[in-house]
Amino acid sequence: MAGISRRTLLNSAAAAALAGAGALRAAPLGLPIGSQTYPHRKRIKDGDFAGLCRDLAGLGVGSIELCSPGYREFAILSDGKATRKIIEDHGLKCRSAHFTLSELRSQLEQSIAWAHDIGMTQMGTASLNGHVENGSTTMDVVKHAADEYNKIAETVAKAGMQQFLHDEGFEMSKVGDRVTYQALLDLLDPKLVKMQFQMSAMPAVGDVVTYFTKYPGRFISMHLQGVPASEGGRAGRGPGVAVGKDGLDWPKIFAAAKTGGVKNYFVEQDWELTVQSVAYLKTIKA
Repeated sequence: MAGISRRTLLNSAAAAALAGAGALRAAPLGLPIGSQTYPHRKRIKDGDFAGLCRDLAGLGVGSIELCSPGYREFAILSDGKATRKIIEDHGLKCRSAHFTLSELRSQLEQSIAWAHDIGMTQMGTASLNGHVENGSTTMDVVKHAADEYNKIAETVAKAGMQQFLHDEGFEMSKVGDRVTYQALLDLLDPKLVKMQFQMSAMPAVGDVVTYFTKYPGRFISMHLQGVPASEGGRAGRGPGVAVGKDGLDWPKIFAAAKTGGVKNYFVEQDWELTVQSVAYLKTIKA
């Protein structure tokens, strides 16, 4: 540091802080741009979690969503306090994570303790994993799944956190003439369980803007993936496309997200697409 004055250092630090504040204001909803770390799980498994945090922060990401140590690639992060230090040393926050349903059923107290150590406020799971046959399930299965999850969420609420539900296979199935996801919205306690909408699920569960406006306050977060214009704004798990290079009206989605109650959002894509998606999100005024 020879030759650099204290005044210069202070001015540089102040400029960096202002730049960071400007980046936050430029992000949609005035919230930090987030990244779900599951697509980057190999780096975590290989012991490069600190490097991943550094690289995400360098893109302009301000928050991350983890997966629990119940995911084998994330087992290396089982020390919650050490994990939190790595995250915060790189200027990031982690308020949310996915847990396996098995953990929530049989290791709930340990999962809550790990979440608290990292500073989380939200705990979720990818799917309630109810029985599906030929794309359909029964109302009895849906009700049983909802009742069980409400009880889990009640325990989590007593620990000061919010439970949420993603939308994967089971949620995309049909129960009668309805999508199971819609039935679960009716059966899950709106205070105990919030929803996390995944864009790539739209072909099965329906349009995100419709959900946000029909169910105000029910959604706490989003997983962002680009949806090819050739798919008419609806795509599944096919070849990836960056957010903003797709067929979705993202400013409209973020405007509706305010009604939906969204408190955070996470790009969930491979590294190359994450770079492109984060760059686009910085340009949205919403």
